[in-house]
Amino acid sequence: MTATTDARHLSTQDAGRIVRDHLFMHFTPHTGITGDDVPVIVRGDGAYVWDSHGKRYLDGLAGLFAVQVGHGREELAEAAARQTRELAYFPLWGYAHPTALELAERLAHAAPGDLNRVFFTVSGGESVETAWKLIRQYFKATGRPTKHKVISRSLAYHGTSMGALSITGIPGAKADFEPLVPSTMRVPHTNFYRATEHVDDYEAYGRWAADRIEEAILFEGADTVAAVFLEPVQNTGGCFVPPPGYFQRVREICDRHDVLLVSDEVICAFGRLGYDFGAKKFGYQPDIITTAKGLTSGYSPLGAVMVSDRIFEPFRNGQTFLHGSTYGGHPVSCAVAMANLDIVENEGLYDHVRRNEAAFRATLEKLYDLPIVGDVRGTGYFYAVELVKDKATKEKFTDAEATHILKGIVSEKLFEAGLHCRADDRAEPVIQLAPPLICDQSQFDEMEQAIRYALTTALSHL
Repeated sequence: MTATTDARHLSTQDAGRIVRDHLFMHFTPHTGITGDDVPVIVRGDGAYVWDSHGKRYLDGLAGLFAVQVGHGREELAEAAARQTRELAYFPLWGYAHPTALELAERLAHAAPGDLNRVFFTVSGGESVETAWKLIRQYFKATGRPTKHKVISRSLAYHGTSMGALSITGIPGAKADFEPLVPSTMRVPHTNFYRATEHVDDYEAYGRWAADRIEEAILFEGADTVAAVFLEPVQNTGGCFVPPPGYFQRVREICDRHDVLLVSDEVICAFGRLGYDFGAKKFGYQPDIITTAKGLTSGYSPLGAVMVSDRIFEPFRNGQTFLHGSTYGGHPVSCAVAMANLDIVENEGLYDHVRRNEAAFRATLEKLYDLPIVGDVRGTGYFYAVELVKDKATKEKFTDAEATHILKGIVSEKLFEAGLHCRADDRAEPVIQLAPPLICDQSQFDEMEQAIRYALTTALSHL
């Protein structure tokens, strides 16, 4: 193939060869890959995508928790084309451009409380990295230079750059890159299904989990702890929903010890939970919100960090935040974000998620008749199905068993059934679902039937 060959018209043979010889895929084991065994996705429309062989898949993961408005939206392509013709690129380093201004104002007006300053990034990990750097400089600028440590939850994923990875609570994702940035610590997450404390009282369990944050602050010394990073609904481990009162208790603890609360909403913002921000759904006020993914429905790379007036104050009065990136706040990405948010609002997708989330849950709960299904949990359009060896005792599969079931059987059968979702064994084995916000009962039924097929096949091999 020459460099000028149109990539859209690659033959299957050429695509397989390039996958085998040149493409370095993300989070993908390459041992044994021939190239022919990697699906090449060539088209999307609504809730579906197609591969180069013409096979259709229901996108039950919205790409990667991102494609809120569905695939193939001409409005977003047209917004990008219009902006490209007018101003294709210019940085925000001492300059501004109209689409960044319009989007910053829109986000500031939508954000809860006084999160009136918006710092644009390119990705969710970069948003987390930006927030931690900003927090460190903020405390130095306000005369508290020893406050630099960060608390996050066990298993929580916050990104792959060295700072964000340090905040991440997944040991297996970190081992090959250590030593990482010091000064991070972990507290329990809120998987009530696996609770060992207050197992009969969900609200009390939430208070217990929140109080572990205060315990960590006091152990480290409040004069050293800068921030707590929490997702509204924790992704890794399978959609851990906060118990009632959990975030209100965390907010009280943070206020008591002069610790900032960062709501990492890279997945949860812009409709995934039926609201523009997860903090609104659960009724708490963060000091910073980190976002990306659904801001543009994945059509163009963009993230944003929303910052309270209090945190911005030193930068209003003499401090310079020596941080940025070439493409943060890219004009085309900002234009796509504006058009994407227009679609979300004009089509009432937040209300659509809230109206349909109970039906989504009820459809997935039909899977409880399978002995391998231990728990169905989540909220909005963000759910997980946890697999167990023994439903009565909640006995877990061994690591080897979980890998065999998820990677060796379930993933293959989900693919065969035409469902793109996540079969994740980074903690307990779960199947995760986060479909485009446009989905309705017909897609819920498709997901349930595909999962049932995959799990029934797995059961026959146990």
